This record gives sequence, structure tokens and C-alpha cells, in this order.
Amino acid sequence: MNICVYAASSGKASEDYVQLAKSLGQTIAQRGHVLINGAGRTGLMAATTEGALCAGGEAVGVIPSFMIDNGWQHTGMTRLIVTPDMHQRKEKMAELADACIALPGGVGTLEELLEIITWKQLGLFLKPIVILNAFGYYDALLAQLKRAVDEHFMRSIHTALWNVAEDAFDAVRLCEETPLWDSSLTKFAAI
Repeated sequence: MNICVYAASSGKASEDYVQLAKSLGQTIAQRGHVLINGAGRTGLMAATTEGALCAGGEAVGVIPSFMIDNGWQHTGMTRLIVTPDMHQRKEKMAELADACIALPGGVGTLEELLEIITWKQLGLFLKPIVILNAFGYYDALLAQLKRAVDEHFMRSIHTALWNVAEDAFDAVRLCEETPLWDSSLTKFAAI
């Protein structure tokens, strides 16, 4: 599988998160999958890449040209795909992905995660999405999504658009075992 990982580029995340990201990259490679990410040279994004590469795996990075102009790319990627902008970067990452995992991150990671969930809800992306909720990082987001259902902004069936994992192994296992989303569920009905 090609497993797309959304992750923070911040170089100030705690070592626990860095080790989690490295473990995820290693697990992806050890299970014979290819890592797809945003090709950043710092933070959890870089740690995931380094984990995959150290385990003998492949890491394919998708990055907009302005980030290369700023020297923000990881120079050890197995393959680097350059896009004109952020929108095409996200589209290319989704196109390449057989599944997506969201590690902890900031607004960029949250935006990528929520966009791919939206695409799945609309039937544009039918593949597994896993929220890696290590250390309870995504507890507040998961509570907000539950509130959206409770207050009828989302259909309850849409809470099955994603799975939640607590560790790297479980995240990859969920990517491997989760079936494609039923595209007939995109038909809008009363919530």
C-alpha cells in the first residue's frame, strides 16, 4: 500500500511525538508499504521519513515548488514530486494514497485531515483514514466531531469515515484491514 501520513513540520514537538512518528515510518516500511508525505525536512514529517528509510522502506514526498525555493524539503526522499501549489500537493497526495494516517500536528495537519474526511464524506476518496490519537492529542477534535453529530450537523454514519488508533502498529493495521467506504452513502438525506 501507499500510506499517506499527515504530520507536523514543527521542530519543537516533544521527543515522545518524534519517536511516535519515527515508529510509524518504521512500521509502514517493515510491513512492506510505501510512505507518502509532504517531504518536509523537520518535525514529525521528517521523523516519519527517517523511520521509513532507516527500516529499508521507500518515502515519496510531495511538495510545492515554493517550499523547495525556501529549502524546506527533506533531501533524502526516495522520490520527490514537485507541485505548483498547496492545493495540487494535497490532491496528488490523495491520488497516490491507498490510505491516510494523521499524526499530531498543527493547523496544516488538521486542515489536511479534515479535507480528506470531507472528500470521503462526498465520495471523492473512499479509502481508509486513521487518526493516530497518541497521548490523547486528538481527544478534543474527536469530541467536537461527536458534538457535530449530536447537534445534527453531521449524520451519525459519518463517524465511521475514520478510525482511531493509539499507536503506530494499530494505525497501519487499520489501514490494511479497513474496507473501502460505501460510495452509496454519499446520497444526502435528512440528518
